[in-house]
Amino acid sequence: MRVEELDLRELLEVDAEGGLVRFAGQRALIFDAVAQGLLRRELIDNLGVPVARGLLSRFGYAHGKRLAESMRTQFKWDSDEEWRRAGSRIYALQGLFLLEPGSSFCLEVEGGTWRVSYEAEQHLLHLGKVDYPVCWTLCGLVSGYLSCAMGHEVYAVEDKCMGKGDPACHILVKSIEEWGDTAKDTLTVFRREDIDTALKEVTEALRRTEKKIQERTRKMALIAEPGDDSGSCAMVSRSSAMQHVMGLARRIAQVDSTVLITGESGTGKERMARYVHGHSARVGGPFVAINCAAISESLLESELFGHSRGSFTGAVADRPGLFEAANGGTLFLDEVGEIPLSTQVKLLRVLQEREVRRVGENQSRSINVRILTSTNRDLLPAVASKCFREDLFYRLRVVELAVPALRNRKEDILPLARILLSEASARMRRRVDGFTGPVADRLLGHLWPGNVRELANVMERAVAITPTSRVNLADLPPELSSSLSAALLVTPGTLRSLEEVEMNYIMAVLDAKGGNRTQAAATLRIGSATLHRKLKAYRVRSAGQTGA
Repeated sequence: MRVEELDLRELLEVDAEGGLVRFAGQRALIFDAVAQGLLRRELIDNLGVPVARGLLSRFGYAHGKRLAESMRTQFKWDSDEEWRRAGSRIYALQGLFLLEPGSSFCLEVEGGTWRVSYEAEQHLLHLGKVDYPVCWTLCGLVSGYLSCAMGHEVYAVEDKCMGKGDPACHILVKSIEEWGDTAKDTLTVFRREDIDTALKEVTEALRRTEKKIQERTRKMALIAEPGDDSGSCAMVSRSSAMQHVMGLARRIAQVDSTVLITGESGTGKERMARYVHGHSARVGGPFVAINCAAISESLLESELFGHSRGSFTGAVADRPGLFEAANGGTLFLDEVGEIPLSTQVKLLRVLQEREVRRVGENQSRSINVRILTSTNRDLLPAVASKCFREDLFYRLRVVELAVPALRNRKEDILPLARILLSEASARMRRRVDGFTGPVADRLLGHLWPGNVRELANVMERAVAITPTSRVNLADLPPELSSSLSAALLVTPGTLRSLEEVEMNYIMAVLDAKGGNRTQAAATLRIGSATLHRKLKAYRVRSAGQTGA
């Protein structure tokens, strides 16, 4: 039999009733080419290019060798050369590639050329163009088939490939002796031991990563509120006040209304804005933030609306503003109360018309932007004094999210502290995984005028200076060491119950006496047994509040 006489209709047998498919006398499977491409991408994403290349090359080699053996027994060839040359015809009939026009067969001993390789096609589809050849399975097929047909090991190496931009794929076929050192690294993909070694290294790396993830998950489980999917430490919501705000934020994220986020400095207003954006239908669009208080009045208008070339000194080119940059997404205006009146008028027009006009231009541009704003001060007095436009205020405050101060969400202090401590430890590459009981008491007793931002700075400082793996009182800043003043401090909006004041003061005296209960009881003029009973009650209550 000659190669030219091979016919797909004779090679392919299909059992229409049972679904069994045979090719060249062997059971065969029919797979979609795109599915093969997806498998390739999974291998590369999870194991890396070297290991994926080795696996596919070895698979192709085994497949090619089996095909050669099957073709040897299924047909009576005119010569061994016909049997050898049949490989390329078989692979073309299987749809793996097209043969080069003008060339009867491509898989000669020296090598050859093929076009429309399914491997190159799928690699380009799923992974894009690369700077290395990608027909790994096909090279394995050729190597296995020719090695069986020639009676000694030969290997096909691709020197041109459509996957890296060449017009066609070309291979060179040589024995391992002929290759010598020129393809030493390339031929290692055909050695099982090298693949096994690489897989072992990958497995160990995956185990180490999995262990780290499990440890991280364990720590997060201790401090995260069940069902809280905010993904932000500022969004921890064990306190009822924060739970109420987060519930409202989740609801309003689903609609496209403007939102005014209020709260003291450092409470996490921008994180709240990002949370709303991240849970909205605009999550695929950009999130653009600007601090209106940090930009001068003369530049703010240009930043927001953009400008045309020559509209003012220094405007050397057309420049889109932040409204255009946020098109399709969310624009967050931080400290919106600092916007000057002249700009407020233009901002109101943009909100009403959904159009923006660059400085120095006459044409308007349509925009599709959701506006989120924030302020750390009460805007109603500014509205009453005509410093802030009333119509703009109500246009911005369709929904108001009032983020509570940290002192009003005490149940969140320790969970937040633990998250911030973990983040600072990872950032500084230091192993600090907790704090002592006295530190926890001090954190709970502090009023946190700087809110979450202040707590983050305290945790970062503690990680930086602590000599141990746990934060101690000595690692806290001076303002937290003044526990007596913090325990007695009373400011508007922070009035506390007598029981809470008593607890804070007793803990402050105990800290001031270095933990000596006898001296603390003497200073408080109560019995040691009374002090012991109160401390026990405080620990029980603290454990109930924090879930510790």
